[in-house]
Amino acid sequence: MIQFLVHEKADNVGVATVDIKKGEKAKGLYMDSQKKVEVKALQDIPLGHKIALTNLKKEGAVIKYGHNIGRVVADIKTGEHVHIHNLKTRRW
Repeated sequence: MIQFLVHEKADNVGVATVDIKKGEKAKGLYMDSQKKVEVKALQDIPLGHKIALTNLKKEGAVIKYGHNIGRVVADIKTGEHVHIHNLKTRRW
């Protein structure tokens, strides 16, 4: 079962399609290539929220849909929840 989707190869986050529980080896799918990916969830990831596919350093960019959607405000480890506590959106 696919638990998160990644829009394209350049993205460094995936979007949960179900609730992902801490400790699970979450299965994902790249929508552009249909390539499968697996990431161990270090935290609970709620449906619709982002999971980090790589380590993201403070002041780095979060890439989703192939675009920079925001700035990392606290280091994020692969498998962690990416949301307002560690991401400053570019929308505001």
